[in-house]
Amino acid sequence: MEKLKLSKNMRARIDSTFSEFLLRVGNGDEPTVADDLIALPTSILIKNQIDDLPEDCLINAIFPSLDDNFKSIDYMKDRAILATKNEYVDMLNDRIIKQFPGEEKEFYSFDEAVDDTNHHYQPEFLNTLLPNGLPPHKLVLKKHCPIILLRNLDPTNGLCNGTRMVCQDFNCNIIHAKITMGQHAGKEVFLPRIPLSPAEDEGFSFKFKRKQFPIRLCFAMTINKS
Repeated sequence: MEKLKLSKNMRARIDSTFSEFLLRVGNGDEPTVADDLIALPTSILIKNQIDDLPEDCLINAIFPSLDDNFKSIDYMKDRAILATKNEYVDMLNDRIIKQFPGEEKEFYSFDEAVDDTNHHYQPEFLNTLLPNGLPPHKLVLKKHCPIILLRNLDPTNGLCNGTRMVCQDFNCNIIHAKITMGQHAGKEVFLPRIPLSPAEDEGFSFKFKRKQFPIRLCFAMTINKS
């Protein structure tokens, strides 16, 4: 099996062959093969190594020499794996943070069902929920790992939903991070735990609140979030 190699955001601008391929796909002009599938150019494919899992081949291609470059902000900000669903993103992020050098720190959220006076929803159940736009119950971080902000905290100073950063340091209640993209690149910020609730269209029959750092790992992210 072969995996699609996801290139930098600028590739479509500097690689005319790639940009023309994207245009043909978008316009519906790219020839299809069996079952209306599109044959991807071999230049954007990653071939599986015989003894490696497909996910590891993808990770090694996008994050080569990770042990030598994990402290480099330029290295981190120039690459990411894009996926279609959060479940794939979470799987890849979990896999990469285990390979990332350094000592890990686990941060657990405080979850509650608001106004649940009869205690129908136990914390163990609430901890398993992962609505779109919310951080996980268990957030695993290491120094220098890439993270993405999930809320607008201070747009004037660059803290917007989708801001990419690297984790500089942390303690139980504060994360020290550095912004890596945009006009505020290089600015150091401090992120607190805050109460978060899912959007109304998530369809919960109760009001759910999670107090956690408003971030996720972003070695991988959804196409929509990117």
